Amino acid sequence: MLRSKFFTSEQVSSIVRDFRTAGLPPNEVAMLEFAVKLTDHAYKVTPRDMDGLRAHGFTDEEIIDIAAAAAVRNFISKLVDALGAEPETSAGELEPELREALDVGARLPRR
Repeated sequence: MLRSKFFTSEQVSSIVRDFRTAGLPPNEVAMLEFAVKLTDHAYKVTPRDMDGLRAHGFTDEEIIDIAAAAAVRNFISKLVDALGAEPETSAGELEPELREALDVGARLPRR
């Protein structure tokens, strides 16, 4: 969806490689830093993290949405990896460079 509606494949690859240097606005970088912290160390998320997001203009409802989106994505990724499930058909349609950048869990089957 990001690729088809908002970014080029090159931009998505750049964001995946290092969102901090991909030219995103500061509020989007803050959002992604929060999502990474939630993913890597959810137990370390504190009210200070929420205050940081608020300082970037996010409302409490948007912060809940960010946390929920990250948590659901993590859940789905872990479930798919655990079951060895095939990715969506559309994953096979990605450009090779983008597919490789996004292939961070269990290795995607090569078709």
